[in-house]
Amino acid sequence: MAKKTISSVDVKGKRVLMRVDFNVPQDDAGAITDDRRIRMALPSIKSVVDRGGKLILMSHLGRPKGEGNDAKFTLKPAAIRLGELLGKSVQFATDTVGQDAETKVAGLKDGDVLVLENVRFQKEEQKGDAGFAAKLAAFADVYCNDAFGTCHREDASMVAVPRAMGAKPKVVGGLVEKEITYLSDVMSKPARPFVAIVGGAKVSDKILVIENLLKVCDLVLIGGAMAYTFAKAQGGNLGKSRVEMDKLDLAKELIAKGGAKLMLPVDTHCGDDFKSTCNKVVVKFGQVPDGFEGLDIGPETAKLYAEKVKSAKTVVWNGPMGVFEMPPFDAGTKAVAQAIADSDATSIIGGGDSAAAIEQFGMADKVTHVSTGGGASLEMLEGKKFAAVELLDEA
Repeated sequence: MAKKTISSVDVKGKRVLMRVDFNVPQDDAGAITDDRRIRMALPSIKSVVDRGGKLILMSHLGRPKGEGNDAKFTLKPAAIRLGELLGKSVQFATDTVGQDAETKVAGLKDGDVLVLENVRFQKEEQKGDAGFAAKLAAFADVYCNDAFGTCHREDASMVAVPRAMGAKPKVVGGLVEKEITYLSDVMSKPARPFVAIVGGAKVSDKILVIENLLKVCDLVLIGGAMAYTFAKAQGGNLGKSRVEMDKLDLAKELIAKGGAKLMLPVDTHCGDDFKSTCNKVVVKFGQVPDGFEGLDIGPETAKLYAEKVKSAKTVVWNGPMGVFEMPPFDAGTKAVAQAIADSDATSIIGGGDSAAAIEQFGMADKVTHVSTGGGASLEMLEGKKFAAVELLDEA
């Protein structure tokens, strides 16, 4: 699935319209609390700026209603932070395709950077509107997609804009290129043994992922609250653990389909309340006492899963093993993260809570790749194709 990259295009003197993911968390005062997504886009941004391109950046932020500007969702703080990271002035347009954007785009000089206001301030963005996309496309000589976190969406800036670019170059940025390399290419030709670890709250969120992983993996290890639905499907006692009662047949099917490839926990760390100070007990999997709920995989499971990771050549991890935000129920997730960090395997962390956990434990630099897209990485692990990527030029 090799796509032409921004680094392979001559951008000198050209206007490059780059879709980035600056959907960064902010506090009530509008200060950015985590600038990781902005930092992840820097290589592609610098590639254009350093080679004399005129860079126009567009992104969404949050979920505004698409009816005029909402100060809470402005991209201005992101533009200011980008300027600090680049050590140069970054311009900001107070609209997306209006008078201010047009004037500032027209005035760009080689090496300049302009951030357009939040694309979701236009209701046409999430409708994939062709007219809105045509206005954006008219700004540019080159289109670049470096927003993996929204690659699974068919928003105007992701799909309709590259369509509207016609024969002009349509390429990926370094971040999207990296995501495709790991999440798609490694998945299709993994070094073996290939072990996947799937956790999180709901089986229903991960059915397609588990089914696809069972086709390509040597072993799929299950953790998180979703494990209790599997335990219930096997006739276990779960106390007040979270169980999707309407998914029991599905869990049975996955157990039958997975056979020896699907590994469930052997023990569970339980609490009688959802807080660190609760009464705790470790029990065999499927034997949670009344009044208690499973909040983490148990120590034997953590040890077993760490052993399986140790022998792997490729590891994909999506979803925590327990309530990783609340000690001591972070132990299972931490043990799995540590095993992956210590491993020589190609290790891919599939966005969302897994990415948050590996960052929280300070191990992000010890793994091969941490995906920036929660929903997008899940869909790619399901084997889905993205129109936002398919539309771009082949290498």
